[in-house]
Amino acid sequence: MGAADIHLDNLWLPFTPNKDFHQSPRVFTGADGMYFTTAAGRKVLDAVSSLWCVGAGHNRREINDAIYKQLQTLDYSTAFQFGNDRAFEAAHMLAQLAPGDLNKVFFCTSGSEAADTSLKIALGYHRARGQGQRSVFIGRERGYHGVGFGGMSVGGISGNRKMFGPAMLPHVDHLRFIHDPVNHAYVKGEPPVFAEDWLLELENRILPLHDPGNVAAIIVEPVAGSAGWYIPPKGYLQRLREICDKHGILLIFDEVITGFGRMGAPFAADFFGVVPDMLNFAKCVTNGVVPMGGVLCRDGIYEAIMSVPTPAHVIEFPHGYTYSGHPVACAAAVATMKLLADEKLFERAASMAPHLGNAVHAAIKGLPNVIGIRSLGLAVAVELSPSDKGVGQRGYAAFQDCLKHGVLVRSAGDNLVLAPAYVVEQPQIEQMVDVLAQAIKRTA
Repeated sequence: MGAADIHLDNLWLPFTPNKDFHQSPRVFTGADGMYFTTAAGRKVLDAVSSLWCVGAGHNRREINDAIYKQLQTLDYSTAFQFGNDRAFEAAHMLAQLAPGDLNKVFFCTSGSEAADTSLKIALGYHRARGQGQRSVFIGRERGYHGVGFGGMSVGGISGNRKMFGPAMLPHVDHLRFIHDPVNHAYVKGEPPVFAEDWLLELENRILPLHDPGNVAAIIVEPVAGSAGWYIPPKGYLQRLREICDKHGILLIFDEVITGFGRMGAPFAADFFGVVPDMLNFAKCVTNGVVPMGGVLCRDGIYEAIMSVPTPAHVIEFPHGYTYSGHPVACAAAVATMKLLADEKLFERAASMAPHLGNAVHAAIKGLPNVIGIRSLGLAVAVELSPSDKGVGQRGYAAFQDCLKHGVLVRSAGDNLVLAPAYVVEQPQIEQMVDVLAQAIKRTA
């Protein structure tokens, strides 16, 4: 299919300046390994795993074959009142992969649904324990937890909240954002050490304001991915775990971006050595091939909700989705997890991470308008100073320039992010870094 054969008038693109897109359409028609193919037949190096999703690279036969085989046996079955064999298999593999006693899996279809699901589980858990007054949620400034009303409420990216502010959940507060642009603009390969305790405000203002006994859960991304790969200070997540334990508050890690290898470990929970009460996942769980999301819960949460005395016919937790545990999505997840293990792709991501971080710091630090670089795991963000034309203009211009020169990067405001698949080779790292460096110069 050529570019002239594609009808562009009917599709409303998400998180896209649609008017600008139609001035210069960007359409992919194929993908393989580390590369996309455009409608014009050009190859584009995928430097962001498409949208943090394609950890094992595009067009993996092992996943494709598993999907095809599943379609020949059980294409779909309802998740209400029934299970399917592939969903049980995927849940078992996830429980084995997850740290601690995160052994119960509630499936959904996306990271947004996972965020809202985890918030509802938190409410259900406290209600089951006779603490229904716990209804306050605490997120973090510039955090991203999808586009459901619950996820937007605990999220803290102002642009995502601006249009829908009047409909946000009422009992929500936010932690300070985890960034020190004065002393730690440049972070290379390990969490920074902040002189200040970034969680004092939580203990001294936020919790006393709401009363800890009214707080249901705190939800954070271990690394703030959508905002632009902002890395928590050393000890931050451990201390957050201690505070939650002290006050009986559930801790939720949103690992939609950091899960399944981005940190060179199964989850960021493993990388940082902190086990949350719930862990939200999506994206890389199926290598991006079929939509899937879910929540991993500690055993005690499930057991508390199940322990409420109810008649046998009464549903204990009235929540779920038509496509929860979809057999085709679960087949893709099983194949993906097997592939990640067989090819040791977590270990490969860990080994390639310093090459990516070192290359970006060496080539881009000191270029025009560069005010920060943050690398940890197999991801790095370059932060540019805002243009007089508005926040995000410089980042968007550099994104377009990189694409023009054959590399897909991600712009998050004025942050430019590289997060390649774990199968990336060093020459490909050198190419994406060089193209990004040249784009920053050209659009300065």
